[in-house]
Amino acid sequence: MRTPARSPAQLRNMFGANLRHLSESYPSVSSLARQLGINRTQFNRYLSGESFPRPDVLARICDFFDVDARVLLEPVDQIGPSSGPVMSGFLKDFMGEKVQQVPENDFPSGFYQFSRRSFVKENQFVRGLIYVLRQGNDTHIKGYEPKLAMAMQGIPPAPQAREYRGFVLKVEDGVVIVTSRRNGLTASMNFLNRVTSFENNFWVGYATRTARENSASTRVTRLVYEHLGNDLERVMPIARYTGFCALEDLVAFHQNLLQHKDPMR
Repeated sequence: MRTPARSPAQLRNMFGANLRHLSESYPSVSSLARQLGINRTQFNRYLSGESFPRPDVLARICDFFDVDARVLLEPVDQIGPSSGPVMSGFLKDFMGEKVQQVPENDFPSGFYQFSRRSFVKENQFVRGLIYVLRQGNDTHIKGYEPKLAMAMQGIPPAPQAREYRGFVLKVEDGVVIVTSRRNGLTASMNFLNRVTSFENNFWVGYATRTARENSASTRVTRLVYEHLGNDLERVMPIARYTGFCALEDLVAFHQNLLQHKDPMR
């Protein structure tokens, strides 16, 4: 049975509703519009169903949110179960839907600040920010490598080169995060387990990097995540001090959790 033809107004309204749904996980519409390279006023017109993007802009939006052109025709939450980061049916019972669905209570959406020992600068530490968001049944993560770390590897410090994205999987005693920079230039795997704290907002584990073995560098180190939520007034001061730092510059509780004097086991 053929689907009835839809008017331009119906298509605009459907796209606007889907775009509003996809944007819910982002704390700032202005920031989201900037990431997409779309004028804020024009983006608001898309959200309200008043306007429709050019094909190239539509493709950019679909790529960003990892959806396809069905956002024109069907509600995004009815398109079907998310395929998630693991596509093959061969892995369905091992890394399928139950693993990909990370409960919000187990690992909330929003901003996190993290601390770990540097992989590239001996006796230095890294503090950074990442953002966790939900898209359908999937939990995603995005962040940026420090500019100095890129320079030390001969990589241009442009935001596009520094950005990394990934996905979060639920395991029995915590979560696993797999991230990659654009085109797979580098990748990492993190394991995190929630620890007892006053606000129940800390996770500790370890980070590993994809690099050849080298006796002069580190490939595995302890890692601390602290959930900040979506309060930009709290997040922005922290964002100004991301990058390399000394141990004493880290939050005191981060220092305790990193156990920097104890070897990894």
